[in-house]
Amino acid sequence: MICKIIHRIRRNDDGATAIEYGLLAALIAVAALGGFQAFGTSLTNMWGKVSSTSQDVMS
Repeated sequence: MICKIIHRIRRNDDGATAIEYGLLAALIAVAALGGFQAFGTSLTNMWGKVSSTSQDVMS
């Protein structure tokens, strides 16, 4: 009986899988933040130009 419980606990890898998914999500978040910082200024300038051009066309 105790051997079966120990064997089941050793086979249970749900916690390891959850940790792996958490680490993967953290890595993606860090990469996304790095990309946002790298391209943030140029994207802000681009959307500013789009906004001003749209306002010029509509007026």
